[in-house]
Amino acid sequence: MITVQLYDSAEDAQIGIVVTAARYRGKWVLCRHRGRETYECPGGHREAGETVLQAAGRELWEETGAQDFDLTPVCLYSVCRDGMTTYGMLYAADIRTLGPLPPMEIESIELFDRLPDKERWTYPEIQPLLVREAAGMEARRGRSAEGTENVSENRAPER
Repeated sequence: MITVQLYDSAEDAQIGIVVTAARYRGKWVLCRHRGRETYECPGGHREAGETVLQAAGRELWEETGAQDFDLTPVCLYSVCRDGMTTYGMLYAADIRTLGPLPPMEIESIELFDRLPDKERWTYPEIQPLLVREAAGMEARRGRSAEGTENVSENRAPER
C-alpha cells in the first residue's frame, strides 16, 4: 500500500525528489518515459550539491525542454511504500517557452486540457494527487483548476 502525505515544511536534507505540475499555454504538460505507455509529471531525484529549486529546474528542462518558466513551490510531500518513506518537493510551473526535448529518458511530452484517467499514469497513487494539490494552490491564487476533474481528492490527514 502507498500512502502520500502533504506537509508545510521538512528538513532540506530529507528532500530527495522533485515533482512539477507544469502548464504550457494553459495545458497540462505530461511526459512519457521511453518504454512506457503511461504519463508522468516532470521530476526526478535531486543530485549531490543541488538545491531543491535547482533540481526542479533541471528536471523540468531535461524532461520537457522547457527553456523559460516560473517555478512556484507548492508543498512538501512524503510517499510511504513497503515501510520505506521518501520525501519530495512539489512545484507548479508556468512554462513560457518549450525548446527541443533533450535526448534523455523521456520519449515525448503531451499537452492535456484535462488530466488523463488514473490508469493512464505511471504513478497513479501519487502524481494525480500532487497535481490536484498544485491546481488547488493555483485556484486559491485566482488561476483556474480546470482539467483536474479526473483526479480524486484524497489528501492524507495531518499527523
